Amino acid sequence: MYGHDAELARLRQDVRYLKDRSAILDRVASHARGHDRHDVDLLRAAYTADGTDEHGRHVNSASTYAQWANATHAAAAELHTHNITTHTCEIDPSGDTAHCESYVLVGLLLRLRDGAAVQLLSGRYVDRLERDADGETWRIALRRCTVDWSCTADASALNSRFFKEQGFLKGVRDTDDVSYDRPLRLDDTPRQRW
Repeated sequence: MYGHDAELARLRQDVRYLKDRSAILDRVASHARGHDRHDVDLLRAAYTADGTDEHGRHVNSASTYAQWANATHAAAAELHTHNITTHTCEIDPSGDTAHCESYVLVGLLLRLRDGAAVQLLSGRYVDRLERDADGETWRIALRRCTVDWSCTADASALNSRFFKEQGFLKGVRDTDDVSYDRPLRLDDTPRQRW
């Protein structure tokens, strides 16, 4: 190929790569959202039909992972957020497999007898993703989790009068969360607030 043909081929390859990277990162982010909203469908959709997730000694199939994760999170904390930060991604030359590492910072709101604390965990999701037969959709075939550090901090400010007077919306663990509202608008819909 010469000239414009070669340039067009490189451009197509670059666009495909950028679309794939974006779709892969969207999949990792939607998985985190599924955790925080306890959205079983969103968590299941993140994995291939025969996908596997390893969280320490707990190894779950794609079909059992959501129930296990939701029960584990509910037993440990009142609320939680999974924040995806640094993300690297290598798409194999075949174009149908990708290996990714996504740093995750998890905050867990723990309710204690005399107040509240937040536990922060920092770790990484090390994933192998595969492209579906449709040629567009990426799903996690294997996820292995690390925990690199953890700490606990005072969260009593959430119980303070000053904070409660601010009336911030409080996240909920289901599709009643404000993030599911379509269209999003400012109205008088009853919401949980701090």
